[in-house]
Amino acid sequence: MQLALFIIFAALAIAGALNLLLQKHPINSALSLVVVMLSLAVLYWSLGAEFLAAAQVIVYSGAIMVLFVFVIMLLNAGEEEHTTGSRAAYFAGIPGSLAVFCLLSFVFLRESKALGNVHMSNAPAGAMSNIAQISEVLFTKLLLPFEVTSILILVAILGAVVLARKEEHE
Repeated sequence: MQLALFIIFAALAIAGALNLLLQKHPINSALSLVVVMLSLAVLYWSLGAEFLAAAQVIVYSGAIMVLFVFVIMLLNAGEEEHTTGSRAAYFAGIPGSLAVFCLLSFVFLRESKALGNVHMSNAPAGAMSNIAQISEVLFTKLLLPFEVTSILILVAILGAVVLARKEEHE
């Protein structure tokens, strides 16, 4: 079951990444990036990193992508033109990418037995979960930096709104 879940969401992440690169409209590219980030969140969750999966959804798929879409809308970006690319990129990039893919495939296939025995959550039954440990540190020792960061993000959003409204009135 876990292997099937991994294959489905890994394929979805790869398809979203390819769609991100091949889209001509920036909004469609941003939505493809959301698909990639949500797929990664499911992969994190399947590995036992629940907090990382939740942070991926809340921070990256939510807040960061809202900022990306806001900037794209603020800039009023239209459809972009694709160029044919340079010959050096084709001569070095395609063989280089294939070489890296072959090397990684060889290593993963050769070490598949060792990689298959990895277990992410080996915590004893009475131990605190990783979410409880991270939240305890975040809301006790790191409370001030956490709140300062949220205020800075709020000020940045308000500044962007003010700049966008000034251009409308002029």
